[in-house]
Amino acid sequence: MEDAYPIQFLIQIAGAAALLIWAVRLVRTGVERGFAAPLRFWLRHSAKNRLLAAATGMGAAVFLQSSTAVAVLVSNFVAKGGLATAVGLAILLGADVGSAIVTQLLMVRQPILIPLLLLAGVVIFQRSNGSTRQVGRILIGLALIFVSLDMIRAATGPLVDYPGTQTVMAYLGRDLLTAFVLGAGFAWVVHSSVAAVLLFVTLAAQAVLPVPAAVAMILGANLGGAFIAYVLTLSAPLASRRMVVANLVLRGGGAALVTLLVSEMPDLLDRLGSTPARQSINSHLAFNLALAVIALPFVGVLTSLLTRLMPDKIAEDNPLVAVSALDPNALERPQRGLDCAARELLGMGQKIEHMLISVEPLYDNWNPATAKTIGDQDITIKKMHLDVKLYLAKLGQTGLDEDLGRRSMDLASISSSLDSASDAIARIMLELAKRLDAQKLQFSSQGREEIGDFADRVQSNVQLALNVMMNQNPAEARELVTAKEKVRKVEQKLQRNHIGRLREGLAESIETSNIHQETLRALKQVNTAFSMVGYPILLKSGDLLKSRLT
Repeated sequence: MEDAYPIQFLIQIAGAAALLIWAVRLVRTGVERGFAAPLRFWLRHSAKNRLLAAATGMGAAVFLQSSTAVAVLVSNFVAKGGLATAVGLAILLGADVGSAIVTQLLMVRQPILIPLLLLAGVVIFQRSNGSTRQVGRILIGLALIFVSLDMIRAATGPLVDYPGTQTVMAYLGRDLLTAFVLGAGFAWVVHSSVAAVLLFVTLAAQAVLPVPAAVAMILGANLGGAFIAYVLTLSAPLASRRMVVANLVLRGGGAALVTLLVSEMPDLLDRLGSTPARQSINSHLAFNLALAVIALPFVGVLTSLLTRLMPDKIAEDNPLVAVSALDPNALERPQRGLDCAARELLGMGQKIEHMLISVEPLYDNWNPATAKTIGDQDITIKKMHLDVKLYLAKLGQTGLDEDLGRRSMDLASISSSLDSASDAIARIMLELAKRLDAQKLQFSSQGREEIGDFADRVQSNVQLALNVMMNQNPAEARELVTAKEKVRKVEQKLQRNHIGRLREGLAESIETSNIHQETLRALKQVNTAFSMVGYPILLKSGDLLKSRLT
């Protein structure tokens, strides 16, 4: 490497690492945008036993290329009471194994795969819409992962014979604690343990990293990956945080212990494969698989212990009073005034989202305190809706041009839609849940499962609508409006399923028939209200017909 410049090498390796990080993110984004709803249903239905939960987490991590993404998804279910904390921890242990399997798959070297994946990915992405378009994104991401790994191999090839490299890497081979910390830090910086592990294995395959150092850095990446999920869920409810903390303790603590074991008995690595790359990557899979097998029987004990160590906090008696975004001083500046109204609508949407998340568990266990909170929130929404209408009316008195006037009307329409969504939750769903409890009724198992799945689908669309309100992205607005039609078809299918159970004479379905059907209609109403957010954006971008009439 005498005629190679260090700066040139650093640029090459940094560029290759950046492409690897971006490619992994590209695959994850494609899966999240195209298949988020099926993944949510899949995870929700994994609560039957711990082995199924772990297998579900493993599959989800393979698809998402990230155990962190699975942790964030599962944390939402645990926070809503849809999953027990112990089941959530079992899913995370399985997701860690799935993340290790992903690295095994991505290390396969087949040069013909790159052009095939790129060709298929670009064609599908350019010529398709919806979920099929995301398949193209995923294929392009996979191809770029393989390209980035080839770039790393090419950049690090000349390093093998460089004396400075040999000195540094020999030191890391002796000081595994430093290697462990570096691995954890790198995984945290790039926010992807998969990308970090692929980089370390590639360096080991090029004989740049000694195998013990590579394994220590891979184990450190496990700690870094678990810590990412911990930071991302810091603001989540305690139930979901306990699950993530337990995974951090198990994965991070286990990785540290195994690093100490490798430092004392490096010959153990010889049993994991015949080549440095195989030994390195197999150590990642062996560690996560062994951790899952050992910890799964004790997830209940671990979560019970953490419940004692992390008890629920008593709510404060004097919370901070929310401040309205409707600034009277902005009335003389119409553009800023409309921005203030948009911020207020976003706040309304977030409050309604919390109402929707809180109301579903009441169908299983009635809680008067939660019901009162939802009712109080509805009163707040009503006041916010009135305030927004009056504020927009005052803005109109100053005289608005055509574009600002149209935007003012759009905001008023969205405010009315959000108010109707709040009504559907507080006036319909809340009363239905109360009636279910008062009459001591229960849905059939299939009926309750259908309502839970449908609620998850609507909640996912509500989150998308809030994102569209912030970013005004036409592509996401199209996805939101398309989801409205999907929800309508799903609701019709579920109504037919319910009628079928009535024909069979299922007692539970007969007793709860009206409650079941009205709940589905209310959820569809909430979905329709939030989908209205996308129409003004699509109309402005020319993606929406002015009339459906032929």
